[in-house]
Amino acid sequence: MNPFKNTYTSHKSDEELIQGTLAGNKTSLTQLIERHQPFIYNLAWKMTGSIADAEDLTQETLIKIISNLGTFKQESSFRTWAYRIAKNQFLNNQKKPSNIFAKSFDELGERLDQTPNIDLTENEIAEQTDSIREVRLTCLSGMLLCLTQEQRMIYIIGEIMGADHNIGSEIMEISKDNFRMKLSKARKDLYNFMLNKCGLVNKANPCRCHKKVSFATKHGMVDAKNLLFNRKEYSTFKLQLEPDADFLVEESELKYAELHQGHSYRTQFDKKNFLVKLLEDANWRSKLNLN
Repeated sequence: MNPFKNTYTSHKSDEELIQGTLAGNKTSLTQLIERHQPFIYNLAWKMTGSIADAEDLTQETLIKIISNLGTFKQESSFRTWAYRIAKNQFLNNQKKPSNIFAKSFDELGERLDQTPNIDLTENEIAEQTDSIREVRLTCLSGMLLCLTQEQRMIYIIGEIMGADHNIGSEIMEISKDNFRMKLSKARKDLYNFMLNKCGLVNKANPCRCHKKVSFATKHGMVDAKNLLFNRKEYSTFKLQLEPDADFLVEESELKYAELHQGHSYRTQFDKKNFLVKLLEDANWRSKLNLN
């Protein structure tokens, strides 16, 4: 169920779960958390490029959403209301991304140019498949972090998660035309960089993920035994969200968009993560009047 689509269905609506939560029903709160936690977490992860920062932002955001449920007047959908809170929380986050690459596209390009290309045999490529994909996903994450915070948010919501201009503009609290314009600018910035640097988008470029993996592994940029983005339990945005945004993009832009939609998407969470911890806290149980 993708909350960024125009419509989404389940056994109970958000509004029914909210009413149950406000009535003190623990199950309703748990279901509401489990429904929206994956999307908020994965949005935070792509915004920060850091698992630890994403967990902190997700917990802070969910606490703010749940503690303010009583103020939700149903003048908009819960989706719009909740993700506006997430948007404000993320854009007001003052913590600098732990970007191991660069702070701008120019700097990232220079870093990639300075990283030596080391050829691998076909057998070596096959043996290091996971590490090579980790290099690609790490590089894609670094590219996102070269966008401004607002551009990053709009690109993740509109392009990677597939929200249309109606939902995207509501969440960002800007006009539909402005949302389209800002998304187009973010697309162009990413595409121009990848067109000039990435061999996956433009075969004329010398940069190839498998040629960078030896250097990245040797210098600790990729830990083959502790992959950050490429774990077996992870899925992808494309598989999880089935985006159906109504934006038409140029054919030449489809390749890089597919690369970003293929970025890792965390689907499984420890039951002790985030707000579920609060269900065991007597103080919060009292505040939320939970049964």
